[in-house]
Amino acid sequence: MTRYQLEVRVVPRTGLLDPPGKAIHHALHSLGYLGVEDVRVGKTIFLQIDAPSGREARGRAEEMCRKLLSNPVTEDYEVSVLGEGEVQDGTDS
Repeated sequence: MTRYQLEVRVVPRTGLLDPPGKAIHHALHSLGYLGVEDVRVGKTIFLQIDAPSGREARGRAEEMCRKLLSNPVTEDYEVSVLGEGEVQDGTDS
C-alpha cells in the first residue's frame, strides 16, 4: 500500500446563503477592495490515506465526503490527490 495525501475542499452550493462570505465581502468593500465581486467561505481538509492506488484513495475520500465531511444538501466538494493534476468534484450538475 502507498500513503496518499489528499485535499478536500468543501464550499456552500452556489445560490445558497453564505453569511460568512457576505460578511467578508462587505468588509472588503469597506476597506476599499471594490473589485471583489463574490466571496464564498468553505473548509479545506487534508487527509492521508493508505490505499493501493490514487484512484482508490480518491474513492475513499469521496465516500467520506458523502457520509461525513460535507452536507450533500447545502455543500459541494472537490477531492484531489496532491501531486496529481486530476480533480474529481462532488457537484450534482
